[in-house]
Amino acid sequence: MENTENFGTALVKPNLTADERKIINLVIDGLPSENSRRAYGRHLAEFFAWHASENRPELNKALINRYVKNLRAAKLSSATINQKLSAIRKLATEAEDNGLLDARIANGLRAVKGVPFRGRRTGNWLTKEEAQKWLNAPDLKTLKGVRDRALLAILLGCGLRRAEASILSFSHIEQREGRWAIVDIVGKRDKMRTVPMPSWAKAAVDAWKAVAHLDDGFVFRRVNKGDKLMGDSITPQAIRDIVAGYAEKLENQGIAPHDLRRTFAKLAHKGGSTIDQIQLSLGHDSIQTTEKYLGVEQDLHDAPCDHLGLRIGG
Repeated sequence: MENTENFGTALVKPNLTADERKIINLVIDGLPSENSRRAYGRHLAEFFAWHASENRPELNKALINRYVKNLRAAKLSSATINQKLSAIRKLATEAEDNGLLDARIANGLRAVKGVPFRGRRTGNWLTKEEAQKWLNAPDLKTLKGVRDRALLAILLGCGLRRAEASILSFSHIEQREGRWAIVDIVGKRDKMRTVPMPSWAKAAVDAWKAVAHLDDGFVFRRVNKGDKLMGDSITPQAIRDIVAGYAEKLENQGIAPHDLRRTFAKLAHKGGSTIDQIQLSLGHDSIQTTEKYLGVEQDLHDAPCDHLGLRIGG
């Protein structure tokens, strides 16, 4: 078996120099998310492998542009290439901060432009009718079914990421301003937010809490094949597998947990919620990210300027 080395949890080929290992560790040690550490470790290891295949020329902006050209020739998506560039920009910053790279060169590496997206990623959304079928799909005669309904209610009703749902605890669920909410949930980049909770999602969680005889701790627990509670919290991967199971059952192949998050945003927007409030619930840094979730496009027939109610005299 081929030997591997672990950066975060990313397994890479052990063909790196000591300096390359050092800088990768500097980069991933400063990242709060395990998923980010894994991805950045993999992206940087791949970059250094390519760098070695080019006989390790001097790092500069021209070299990174050549690397991007190589990635585009390999027909990688714009999103994937831009993720790799984000890792290289982070590398430039950490190397500069630690005296391993001249500031001028670091600035050049950070100045490499990302690859523009061609067209708009549509993603997958469920219609309102399909989402309702998902909520009705679990078998409520089983412990697993009651748990799964509560999980789907949280994903569809609150728009949580699967990693957030896996760490959701009963202590997060509180009343705020006369309504139930998920309070101080920690998401990507350790950002904390409060997410309003629909009454039907709270009811589904309460039903699960009652049949599973739970009082505190993690909300979603493992249920074994004998339909017995295992006690441990479920993992993000387990949530992905649960959603995949219902996608197959309901003939919505390809639907993943993040598509339920998109569905939450889409249905909320269609129901009249404003984009800025959806953005707050999702925890997005920018309104543009939320717009991508919604698949929003400019409407030239019914534009914002048509609703101003102003006119000029004469």
